[in-house]
Amino acid sequence: MVTREILFEDKDRYNQFVNHPLQSYEWGEFRKSMGINVIRLGTFSEGKLVSAFQFSLHRVPGLGIKVAYLPKGPGLTAKVMEAVKGACLSQGCAFVKLEPNIEIGENEETANTLSSYPNLVAAKHPLFTKYTFYLDLTKDENELLSQMKEKTRYNVRLAQKKGVTVKEDNSAQAFEKYLQLLKETARRDKFYAHDENYHRKMWEIMRQPGIARLFTASFDNQILVAWVMFVWKKFLYYAYGASSSLHREVMASNLMYYQACKLGKNMGLTTFDLWGALGPNPDTRDPFYGFHRFKEGYGPRLVEFVGSYDLILNQPMYQLFHTVDSVRWRFLKLRQKLPF
Repeated sequence: MVTREILFEDKDRYNQFVNHPLQSYEWGEFRKSMGINVIRLGTFSEGKLVSAFQFSLHRVPGLGIKVAYLPKGPGLTAKVMEAVKGACLSQGCAFVKLEPNIEIGENEETANTLSSYPNLVAAKHPLFTKYTFYLDLTKDENELLSQMKEKTRYNVRLAQKKGVTVKEDNSAQAFEKYLQLLKETARRDKFYAHDENYHRKMWEIMRQPGIARLFTASFDNQILVAWVMFVWKKFLYYAYGASSSLHREVMASNLMYYQACKLGKNMGLTTFDLWGALGPNPDTRDPFYGFHRFKEGYGPRLVEFVGSYDLILNQPMYQLFHTVDSVRWRFLKLRQKLPF
């Protein structure tokens, strides 16, 4: 077996192998367009690709520390770990954050690696949630409706009765409206969103091969809700969403979820990943509890991943990073409570 960097001519083979849009060749190109170094590695056996993944390298401002991030990657075999470790050591990284796209109990080798690999510890600050919701798109429309909670089903039918319409709209005008609504949503709900340049670059690169799709929900000829969703293999992913403060009474967001399921079914997709959940016993005081309950209303299956782990390559630098990072997070939480 030979492990080497993935080249442009390997792009199609690479994309056929990886199982998440954040591991797609295009996502790596998007991250490069933002000035981030991306490394793609593949293991070949007799010319056949048997393992592939990409990770990004990030320099921490003011500390002279580099860290690596491998989101939604493959199962963690010994060969994968050695390839990651070797590449990141050569780049002078303090640690690698690994978040495998592997469900609990799905991959025994990954479970063994996570429990025994040297200097691999549970991450102090995961970037992806350990849980998500999956909606089964192989069910017919009546089943999708019947599995909803009564209030959610009522809101879906109310939106239909009020005349809310949902469609895929990848036009430049719809995307500009999405950016406008995103700014409004971030201000209203007091969360941190990527800047406009991030979203423009992402859209420019990810929409060309049809990975990124823009869906809108409108009422009275006005877009009230806009989502960017990803399509990868047989999955539909909710990625970025924004909504207007106007006409909340028509329940446009409720209908968007149901219609997204129908649109995904029409594409031949089998699963709708709602991109994050709090877990089986959510804290009602958690700021994301309301969004968790909203998603839960559609009757999805709660999925638990193996979690987020840090592979420590330089212990002193790792400790310094987390000391500074803990101060940063305390500051950000304080800012969320300030009235400006």
